[in-house]
Amino acid sequence: MALEVIILAAGKGKRMHSDLPKVLHKVANKPMLEHVIDSAKALNPSAIHVVVGHMAQKVEQMVQSLDEATKALITISLQEEQLGTGHAVNCALDKVKDDSEVLVLYGDTPLTPVELLDDLVKSLQDKELCVLTANAQNPFGYGRIVRNAKGNLDCIVEEKDATDEQRKITEINTGMLVARASVLKEYLPKLKNNNSQGEYYLTDLSGMLAKEGKDVLIKVAPDFEILSGVNSKPQLAFVERLYQRRAAQKLMEAGVTLADPNRFDLRGTLTCGKDCFIDINCVFEGNVVLGDNVVIKAGCVIKDTSIGDDSVISPYSVFEDSIIKRKATIGPFARLRPGNVLEDEVHVGNFVECKKSHLGFGTKAGHLSYLGDAQIGRDVNIGAGTITCNYDGANKFKTVIGDDVFIGSDSQLVAPVEVKDGVTVAAGTTVTKRTVHSAKDLILTRAQTVIVEKYERPHKIKK
Repeated sequence: MALEVIILAAGKGKRMHSDLPKVLHKVANKPMLEHVIDSAKALNPSAIHVVVGHMAQKVEQMVQSLDEATKALITISLQEEQLGTGHAVNCALDKVKDDSEVLVLYGDTPLTPVELLDDLVKSLQDKELCVLTANAQNPFGYGRIVRNAKGNLDCIVEEKDATDEQRKITEINTGMLVARASVLKEYLPKLKNNNSQGEYYLTDLSGMLAKEGKDVLIKVAPDFEILSGVNSKPQLAFVERLYQRRAAQKLMEAGVTLADPNRFDLRGTLTCGKDCFIDINCVFEGNVVLGDNVVIKAGCVIKDTSIGDDSVISPYSVFEDSIIKRKATIGPFARLRPGNVLEDEVHVGNFVECKKSHLGFGTKAGHLSYLGDAQIGRDVNIGAGTITCNYDGANKFKTVIGDDVFIGSDSQLVAPVEVKDGVTVAAGTTVTKRTVHSAKDLILTRAQTVIVEKYERPHKIKK
C-alpha cells in the first residue's frame, strides 16, 4: 500500500514575535519545514502534501527552492482560515488516493527521527489509526492521552479542555499519526469544533473511532525531547542545541575528538577521517570533509571545504568553497574566500586573504597579504603586505607566479602580470609589466629619496 505524507505548515506562530512564518525559522541553518520534508522523503512516499496558510507565498517559495527530485513529490494545499489541525488535514485530502496510508507530520517539529516514523507507519498494519505518544516530565501545553480500563486509547484531551485530573496525565499526544486515507476521508468531515478554541481538532479523530469500537493503536516514543515542537524563540534555541548535541555525539562515536560538544555547531554535513580534533566554538556549514589527523582550533568557520590529512587550522580562520590538501598550516585569522586550491604543505598565515587562487606545493604566505585570481607555483615565498591587484574597477585579471619565486614584503603585482620561475621581487616593488623576465632576475622599483633639511612640521595653534 502506498504511503502519502501530509505536513501541516499553515500556522502563524504568534509567540515567535517575527514577520517570518514559523516553519521557516531555521535549525542548523535550515528551515524547520525542510527538515520535516527531508524526513518524509526518506520514507519513500508516493507524495508529500504541504498545507500552507499564514504567509503562504513565502512558504511556497521555500518549497520551490528545493531540488527537483524533492519538488516532484510535493503538492501544496491552502488552508485559507486556520480552523484547526483537523481542518488543515482535510484541506489536503482531495489530493490523497483513497487506498493510501497517510502519515501526518508538523512543520514545526524538525527533529523526529526517520526510524521512529518508519516504525509508526509499520505499526498501522491492518488497523485504522495509530497515534504517536510520549511521556513527558512536564506535559504542560500538550494534549493528554486518556486510556480506558484496558489500557487502550479512550480519547485525547487538549490542555485547555482538560480537567484537573486529566492534566495530571504525563502521556502526551505528539500530534503525529498514521491512518488509512479512507478513514480520514470518512471521519474528518464529522469533527466538531465545540471546544475552547473553536477549532476542529485532529486529536478528536482517535476518540471518535474509539467510541465506535475501532482499534486505535498507540505507539509510545522512547524519547520525548526529540519530538519537541517549536512555538517560541526559547523553544527554537532548545531544539537547536538538541540537534547540535546529537550531531556532536555521532561524531564522537565515530572517533572525532571534540574539546567541548556543547560548543560545537554543524549546519550541514561533516565527514571526518581518523584522529581529528575540533576545538571549541567552531562552525561547519554546507559540505565539509576533513582527512586524517586534522586539527581545527578554536573559533573557525568552515563552509563547503575539504581539508587534507595532517593539516592544522589555527584559531579564527574562515574558509568557503576551497580545497586544502595535505599538511597545510593555516591561520590564525586567515580568510579563504571561494575558489581556492592549496596544494600539499602550503602555509597561509595570519590575516592573509585568498580568493580564487591556486597555491603550489610548499608555498608560503605568512601574513597580511591579499592573493586574488592568482596562479602561484611551488616553493614561493609571499612577503608580508603583498597584494595581487586583480581588479580595475570593472574587470578581474589574473596574476601568474612561477616556481621558486621570492616576493618581498609590501609588493604589489598589478594584473594581468606573470612572474617567471626563480625571479626575486624586492620589497616595496610595484610590478606592472605583463611578463617579468627570467630566472634569477631581480625586480626592483624605488622612488627617488628626497630629504628636506630642518623641516618644520605643522603645529596646531593653541587657543
